[in-house]
Amino acid sequence: MEIELWQWLLAALGALLVGLGKGGLPGVGNLTVVIFALTFDAKASVGLLLPILISADIVAIAIYRREVHWGHLWKLLPWMMVGTLIGYFTFARISSEQVRMLIGITVLGMTALHFLRQWSLKRKGPAAEDLLPHTRAFAGGMGILGGFATMIANAAGPVAQLYFLAVGLPKMALIGTGAWCFFLINLFKVPFQVDLGIIHLDSMRVSLTLAPVAMIGALVARSIVVHIRQNWFEFLIWTFIIVAGVRMLWG
Repeated sequence: MEIELWQWLLAALGALLVGLGKGGLPGVGNLTVVIFALTFDAKASVGLLLPILISADIVAIAIYRREVHWGHLWKLLPWMMVGTLIGYFTFARISSEQVRMLIGITVLGMTALHFLRQWSLKRKGPAAEDLLPHTRAFAGGMGILGGFATMIANAAGPVAQLYFLAVGLPKMALIGTGAWCFFLINLFKVPFQVDLGIIHLDSMRVSLTLAPVAMIGALVARSIVVHIRQNWFEFLIWTFIIVAGVRMLWG
């Protein structure tokens, strides 16, 4: 692969954002998908990005190894694997524009559902609390959507954040559980992306060159995260989820 200097610079910025996102700085990692898709061929960018994500995942799970809620993770992960398989079979049969639109509609719809539920709780009190986020159907739907999104575009961050917020995980547990979730699902994706031809020796040379930048980002992110208040943390996450959903919807 022949890569020009401007492409290296943009890709390095994207890798740094990957690390900051994996380290717990809310939402910034979503920008990486856009940067890589604009810098490289859209489908090739998916394969280039995956090893960088895994490198940052390793740092994130080391930092937040004690901040994980395994029960919620095991409810979501098998369904994400199902969604990943659906994404694998779909990848060569649907355009990137159609995939982004589908994900955007779903993410924005789930966001609207969350805020409708929050409004209902404020209006009616604890009696309005429902069990939807704790049902198998909710975990299954979110997991399949997240697995599909991460296989197609490495864009499942908003979906996972929405689910872990909906089940009530506090800030550090949300970051730690999310780190383990994506580490495992990203490893699961590797052989499928190799089979699709978007991970190969040339792409790995580029990815491994950028991986240290992502790892540095993940290392410095926690020093920023610990100073963010819970309410502001959730506000930032929801803001970036909405922005990401709109971007996917309108490309």
